[in-house]
Amino acid sequence: MLPWNSAKAKVQLRLGVQRLRTLQEKKSAQAKAARREIALQLEKGKLETARVKVENIINEDIYVELLELLELYCEILIARFGLLDISSREPDPGVAESVCSIIYAAPRTELKELHILRDILMHKFGRDFSAAVMENRDGRVSERVTKKLAVHTPSAELVDAYLGEIAKGYGVAWTSPSASTVKDLDQGDDGNDQVDNDDGEGGNKDTEKIQKEKDLDEPKPLDATSIAAEARKAGVRTPKLPDVPPTESEKPKPAGSSKSTPPPEDDFEALAKRFEALKKR
Repeated sequence: MLPWNSAKAKVQLRLGVQRLRTLQEKKSAQAKAARREIALQLEKGKLETARVKVENIINEDIYVELLELLELYCEILIARFGLLDISSREPDPGVAESVCSIIYAAPRTELKELHILRDILMHKFGRDFSAAVMENRDGRVSERVTKKLAVHTPSAELVDAYLGEIAKGYGVAWTSPSASTVKDLDQGDDGNDQVDNDDGEGGNKDTEKIQKEKDLDEPKPLDATSIAAEARKAGVRTPKLPDVPPTESEKPKPAGSSKSTPPPEDDFEALAKRFEALKKR
């Protein structure tokens, strides 16, 4: 391990930031060329080859994100170098996350500058602290870093999403199987909804028909004329109802304009008079 030297540590931090940025640009250019190649594979119909290459791109993207985090931690140590230069066996809380993350993740990178910086930090804080960080005791290392370093196979949904974006970006006519399945399910649901709507319309028609039949079966209310006729058939004389007052639209006629007409006789009285006249004949 290299002994702690403030000036050398600061220089090594600046070199680490520059190399991290350069490596990120290199990885981004390589990923762009790989995406173009995957688009050609999709256009030729070589789906399995394209899927394998996409898994490699996903892992490279995760690695680039790790490099971005390490660059951020190096910049934090540069900005808070006064806290880092304090003589103690444990790092200050303001720089503890950055120190632990660099010690833990530097061996997983290909940057010699980070390896040297890691040795300097391990020498400053001692073997016991460095061993605890490498084993990640008590969650000393940031969860963001540990997730980036976790090794696992990308899910099929993520691979299909990458393939779909690559195909869209390079104008290749390709649709992921999962997207097609979801689309078919949506169309099936729309068909079921249409059938339900048709059934609903038929039900409405049946309801209207039943209502009409019910209206025909129900007795209608009788008006005044019908009530009087029914009463006469039963031999009961109905009282004369009061006249309805005229409405606003009906204007009263002047008193001298026309002769007053006698009130109409009751139908029953008229029939009685005619019957008496027939008897006299």
